[in-house]
Amino acid sequence: MRLQPVAAILLRHFYLLRGSPARVLPLFVWVAIDMVLWGFITRYLNVIASSGIDFVPVLLGAVLLYDFLIRVMQGVTLTFFEDVWSRNFLNIFATPLCISEYLCGLVLSSILTSAVGLVVMLVLATSVFGLAVSVYGLMFVPFLLVLFLFGIALGIFGSAVVLRLGPASEWFIWPIPGFVAPFVGVFYPLSTLPQWMRAVSYLLPPSYVFEGMRKVIDHGTLSPVMLLAGGGLAALYVVLACWFFAHIYRHALRTGLIARYSAETVS
Repeated sequence: MRLQPVAAILLRHFYLLRGSPARVLPLFVWVAIDMVLWGFITRYLNVIASSGIDFVPVLLGAVLLYDFLIRVMQGVTLTFFEDVWSRNFLNIFATPLCISEYLCGLVLSSILTSAVGLVVMLVLATSVFGLAVSVYGLMFVPFLLVLFLFGIALGIFGSAVVLRLGPASEWFIWPIPGFVAPFVGVFYPLSTLPQWMRAVSYLLPPSYVFEGMRKVIDHGTLSPVMLLAGGGLAALYVVLACWFFAHIYRHALRTGLIARYSAETVS
C-alpha cells in the first residue's frame, strides 16, 4: 500500500471541509445537541430518583459511546458519499489507485472527523454535566477501540451497498445505527431482551461494550474475555466488510455499472 494515494484521498476530503461550513458544522453540532439534551435528562433523573443511582455515567456515558460509533460510521460513509454525489468514481478509479488505498483513505478521514465529535462530547459531558471518565478506568480506551472498529465495518459495508445499488440507496444506510441500537443494549442490560434478540446481541461487538460499561460502573471490574470477544468480532467484521467492498467493486467493473452510475441507478 502506498501512502501518497491514501494522503490524496484524505487531502481531498480536507479541502471539501475547508471550503464548506455546511460540511464542518455537522461534525460537532449534532453530538453537542445530544450531549446537552441527555445531560439535562440525567440531571433530572438524579433529582427525582430515590434509588441513589448516578445516571450521568450510566446514561450520558452510553450516549457518548453510542454517538461516537455513529460518528465513526458516518465518517466513512460521508467521505464515500462525496464521490457518489459528485459522480467522481470514474475519475478516482481511472487513476492507479488500489481498493485498499481508497478504503484506508476513508478510514483516516473517519478518524479525523470522529475525533472532532469525540472531543466536543467529552468537553461538554465533563465540564457541563460532570461526567467523570475516570469512573470507567482504563477500560474507556478499549471501549472506544471496539466501537471504532465496528463503526468502520458498518461504514465500509454501507458504502459497498450504495456502490452496488446506486445513489438512491443511501437512504438504506442512515438508519443502520438505529436498527443496531435495540440489540446492543445502549440504555438497558441485555437481560431485558427476549431470547432471540439476545442471540443477535452476542454477535454485535457494541453489546460487549455497553454491557461491560455497566459492569465497570456497578462492580469496578470487567472480565477481559468479554472485551476480547467484542474486539475480535469487531476486527472480523472489518475484514469481512473490506472483502465485501472489494467484491462489489469488482462486480461494478465487470458489469460496467461504475460507468453508468447515476441517481436513478438502483438495480
